Formats: sequence, C-alpha cells, structure tokens
Amino acid sequence: MDNLKLDDVKPLLQYSALAVVGLVLIRNAMRDPKDKTPIVGSSGFSSYWGAWKFIFDAPNIIQEGYNRYPEGIFRVARFYHWEYIVCGPKLVKEVGNTPENVLSFGAGVEELIGFQAKQTMGRAIADNPYHRQTIRTSLTRNLHTRFPDVRDEIICSFNDNLRLQGSEWISLPVLPTTMSIVSRVSNRLFVGLPLCRNEEYLANNIRHTTDVVRSGTIISLFPEFLRPQEKSNAKALDFLGPLLEERLAKEREFGPDWDGKPNDLISWLLELAEGNQRTPLDLTLRILGMNMVAIHKSSIAFTHAIFDLTTHPEHLLSMREEAERVVKEEGWTKAALNSMVKIDSFLRESQRLNPTGPRTCPFNLFVRRVVSKDGFRFSDGTVLPQGAFLSIAARPAHFDPFYIANYENPATFDGFRFARERAEHISHYDPNDSQDNFKKHMTSVGVDHLPFGTGKHACPGRFFAATVLKAMLAHLVINYDVKAEVEGVRPADMNFGRVTTPSATGRVLFRKRQ
Repeated sequence: MDNLKLDDVKPLLQYSALAVVGLVLIRNAMRDPKDKTPIVGSSGFSSYWGAWKFIFDAPNIIQEGYNRYPEGIFRVARFYHWEYIVCGPKLVKEVGNTPENVLSFGAGVEELIGFQAKQTMGRAIADNPYHRQTIRTSLTRNLHTRFPDVRDEIICSFNDNLRLQGSEWISLPVLPTTMSIVSRVSNRLFVGLPLCRNEEYLANNIRHTTDVVRSGTIISLFPEFLRPQEKSNAKALDFLGPLLEERLAKEREFGPDWDGKPNDLISWLLELAEGNQRTPLDLTLRILGMNMVAIHKSSIAFTHAIFDLTTHPEHLLSMREEAERVVKEEGWTKAALNSMVKIDSFLRESQRLNPTGPRTCPFNLFVRRVVSKDGFRFSDGTVLPQGAFLSIAARPAHFDPFYIANYENPATFDGFRFARERAEHISHYDPNDSQDNFKKHMTSVGVDHLPFGTGKHACPGRFFAATVLKAMLAHLVINYDVKAEVEGVRPADMNFGRVTTPSATGRVLFRKRQ
C-alpha cells in the first residue's frame, strides 16, 4: 500500500464517481410528471435497476413493451436517460421520413448504438462523416467494375481459410472464419493487393472491430465526462501510412487523375477529402471505420446465414441448382447475382429472423435524437422533448403476423419466402410503379423489413453488403457441403444490452463438394 500511486486508484475513483453521479442523475431525470409516455420496466428511483436489467434482458423487455403497445411508443430506463421505443409501421415511417434537423441520426447513433464514435474511432469521423457519401456514390457505382476482384478474393480467401483436403468433414468456428473472409474481400476494394492479404493488417482490422464494439458498449455505461477521449490506431497507421503518403504525393505531382490511379476506396475518399482530411491519419481512421462496418455487419449476416443453412438444409440443393444454372448462362458477374433470386431471398429471410438486436441493429441507421428545440410530435399525439433518444422495435415487428399482412407464419424460417413474393410481384407488374421492380430484394427497405433501416438514413452500404454476401453464399453452395455438428441444432445467439449476435464459438462442418 505504501507504493500505491494516484494512477492505481484513479479507476476506482472514477467508478465511484460514476455510481454517485448515476444515482443522482437517475433520481432527477426519471421523474418528469409531464411525460405521459408509458414505461416498461422499472420507474422512479428503481429505474437504476431497470437500466442495469436492460443490459442483460433487453430482448424480453422490448418484446414486453411491443406486446403492450404494438402501434405506439413506450420508454425504457437507461443509465442516464430514457430511451423511447417506436412501434408500428405508421410511426416507424414517420421517423424514417423526418429530416435531420428535427430527428438527428448523427446525434442518436453516437449515443444509442453504444460504440461512441468520438471516443473509439476518432472525432473526425463523427463530426464530418463524408465517407458515407463515398459509400453511397463511388463504392456503389464501382461494384460492377470491381466485381471480378471481389470474385477472385472470395475464391482465394475461402481456400486459405477453410483449408479443406479430400472428402473429410472439418469442423470450423463460423464467426471467426467469416470475419477473416469478409475482411479480405472488403479490403480488396478498399486498399487492393497486396495489403488486402497481409495477415497482420487483416488481424488488426478484425481486432479493431471487436474492440470498438466491446469498448463502445462499456463506454456507454459511463457519464460523458468520464468517458476516455479519442485515440488513433497506431498499428493501422503503420500499415496504411506509407501507402497513403504515396497516393497523396502522386496527386500533388500529377494531379487527381494521374495515369494508373487505382480504382479503390483510397482514391474515392480523396475525391471528397479537403484540407485536414487529406492526411494519412484522417484517411486511416475512415478506412478503419469502413472496415468496422463491413466486417461487423457482413460477418454477422453471413454467420447467421450459415447457421440457418445448416439448421434448414433442405434449402441447399435448390440454391446450388439456381447458382450453377445462372453462372452457366451469365457467368460470374454482378449482374448474374440479380438472377439468383433464391439466394437473395434466403439472405433476406435470414436477416428478417436474425436482426442483431431487439431494437434495430447498430448499423442499420435507425436510431435518432430529438434536436429540434420544439421537440417532435408523432401523429398519435406523443411528444418527445428536445434531447430525447429513440429507436425502433425491429425484431418484434419481424415476428408479428399482424404488423404487415405478407408475413405468413412469421416465426418460421422460410428461405424462399421472398422469391415467391417477387414472382407474385412480377405477375402483377405495374409499369407506373417505379419501385415495383425492386420489391422484396435483399436491398429493399421499408417499414416491413428493417435490417437496413428505411427512409432518409437507409443503410448506404447495403448494395455493397448484398453483393458480397450473395457472391459468398453462391460460392459456398456451389463448391462446399455444410452441415450442423448436431443435426437440427443451431448454436445459441449471444445477447448483451441492445445487441444480439450469433455465437462466437459456434461451429459447423465443412467439406469440399463431393
């Protein structure tokens, strides 16, 4: 004890301060007699216990609220504020169509998703996220041109990660394997060869993704003034710094359209970057941020799809036959993926039954904070004050047979549900409906299917994600056999707070197709 230093007791002092401040805040903030929005869970001083319980039992709490208010709004206690949960297609649509200066996605996502972008990923990304425009425009436009590279990396990364020999079944952990594949495929478009195959670089991206998710969730338990400040990822800068310096030097010497300029994320970012954004550190943070989103969301989606495929193996042969026929007729192209309607439907159904949380998932961009000084009034008369946080009850809606009439037996996994519905739409095609052609696709958004959000902040990266996921699933069913370790048993999901993810240790059996 004689050698105890201030740095040794600082964490204890911070936790103590957190407890005191938290109790005071909750005691004051949880009693607002003017707020008549119904409460689910504990209220008053006991709301501190309700906020703690939410971390470990969020799915049941949200489901309880949805059962009671399926077309309304309720609130649940968080450590430092109420969170308002919006239910029903009418109110969900209102949230999706409200402008940023009234219901702010940026202000909402910073707090509610728990990743705390300013602390975990850098203030530059949180304050000026111009890279989202890069995703919406350059990345999406180049998916057709760069698809041969995507396809090549899928082949190589499956071979290198599965390492299958002969006809033996090999048991592999699905989520770690999928993260390695997705990281390689994504970085083929982001930074190109050879860096996209550098094992240390890829491992650092995966580590950064898991660290941000983990630390962001922990950070959200602290009041803002106790949260650690932003930090850069020095390891990523070691890998990316020389490459970025070279690109910047060539632009300075030869101009922005120099001969041989790679068609990749770095070039697309530099098309929009200005001033201090044109530095290796700023660009590195943005590349890390886009890696995090791509690795996290796509890996989770593909892991769920594999678990669903091994739990419902009757879908495999139909998808294999479709993929082989399409490839024979059209080749391995991005356009060919549009003809793989069963694969598209299977992934969309997997997303419907496996959103990554009882509310909308962290990356589907459907959280908001009321920033208008006048608050926000819903059509049912509910008024949320300035500063209020809100999100959507997505998972309960996807299981509700009365939410939208087209989900027959909504609790049952039906991998070709949307393929049949698309065929029905084609038979009743309306030439005056410009959106008719895009209904029930994996990338289609609306109040009846919320994994990618809906409205003004629908996920801009969904076209990239869908392209990669469909290409990966088609490659898997054509070239490999898969089955559950225990027939009919799916590894249990993991829940922590608002986030639900597939098992990190769940395994399935793979072998080369016989």
